[in-house]
Amino acid sequence: MLQDVPTNTDSSSQTTPTAATATEVSALIGRVAAGDRAGFAQLYQAMAPKLLGVVLRILRDRAWADDVVQETFLKVWHKAGLFDSKQSTPVAWLVSIARNGAIDELRKHPAGRTVTDDEMDQVAGREPTSQQTMEDQQAVKHLNECIDQLEKDRQDMVRLAYLNGWSRDQLASQYGQPLNTVKTQLRRALQAIKGCLES
Repeated sequence: MLQDVPTNTDSSSQTTPTAATATEVSALIGRVAAGDRAGFAQLYQAMAPKLLGVVLRILRDRAWADDVVQETFLKVWHKAGLFDSKQSTPVAWLVSIARNGAIDELRKHPAGRTVTDDEMDQVAGREPTSQQTMEDQQAVKHLNECIDQLEKDRQDMVRLAYLNGWSRDQLASQYGQPLNTVKTQLRRALQAIKGCLES
């Protein structure tokens, strides 16, 4: 239940910790699986900056990205017991959850999320660190590489929909296709991108 999750986590107020090793992160996930709140806090301190960098380059909105990171750690709190070190590295597992969350948000809000004036003030007052900027650049490069693997028409359609904010009706008119066909093509394109990001 939500009330059972440690709530003293805020990616905008954390200092950048010393990078944890894969072994340390794996051990922390194990502690979280056992319901260890201190282990959860340490995992957050160790991984929140990296996950925020990944999500921020996908969503391009700091307040929105912060929310997705919070949701990511909520999922980690509940699903830590599902982590299998034989299937994935701990960092890749966490990044996958964060990326999937960001992509799901884009699917739900293709034109971007509507934010309040207060949220805009908060975004304006936040500056990413050099480490986050570098991680952001790497994340968006990977995302673009995955988009580039799609057919040319699908590449353009995805970028128009999720980067330029075109509506499904506008895309249907642009490509001369039925609305449901456009929706299906976008859904399949996102599934392909998701698979690429997880690989």
